[in-house]
Amino acid sequence: MRLTIVGCSGSFPGPDSPASCYLLEARHDDGTGERTWRVLVDLGSGALGALQRHVDPLTIDAVLLSHLHADHCLDLCGYYVMRRYHPDGAQPRIPVWGPADTADRMARAYDLPQEPGMREEFDFRVWDGPVDVGPFHVEPVPVDHPIPAYGLRVSADGAVLAYTGDTGPCPGLEDLARDADLLLAEASFVSGVENPPALHLTGTDCGEVARLAGARRLVLTHIPPWHTPDVALAEAQGEYDGPVELARPGAAYDLHG
Repeated sequence: MRLTIVGCSGSFPGPDSPASCYLLEARHDDGTGERTWRVLVDLGSGALGALQRHVDPLTIDAVLLSHLHADHCLDLCGYYVMRRYHPDGAQPRIPVWGPADTADRMARAYDLPQEPGMREEFDFRVWDGPVDVGPFHVEPVPVDHPIPAYGLRVSADGAVLAYTGDTGPCPGLEDLARDADLLLAEASFVSGVENPPALHLTGTDCGEVARLAGARRLVLTHIPPWHTPDVALAEAQGEYDGPVELARPGAAYDLHG
């Protein structure tokens, strides 16, 4: 399984990165021949443009939305336009998993009537348990955020990626990251200041989760442009003695079980 960082800026696009978007790829034979399957984990503000540097967006097999804040879902609007009005013709529907009101939220975002909204382009499905997309097995884990939000544990070919999405510290994170080959964790907050509760993690929180869960590698993401990323890095390294690095647009990781 290969992870490519498409966008990793926290809360809004930064000068060097779009907001959250991560591309997962793995080979799989579904009975019609082996090919590379591709899913997007989140599709935040500005990410659709950057995605085109890595793959043809029309080759994406599914979109997995952790939650419905704009920096994690809003470029689904542009993707709707691409799939509906492409010169080669309207594209087949693909599944989009997300919280219960994803279809209506996206219709409102593009000022569409609720019916059909974007349902002719996307097969909206609600997170209510594990799902499979080609070689990918995806387990949603509810996390602590002001709106319904999920961390995602994705496995393929024996490798495991754990993605926190946006969350404050909560019990589910340790199970989410248990023995993961790579923990992709948001580090929006800085330790030692008064942060709002039930919203985001610090680098210290991320390092603690990685250590307690036995994750093999930690990548910090979703750091807002107003923070210095090296602060989050140093905080995480103070809690976790495994490999730690900052997410960077275009970085790719090959995960092996």
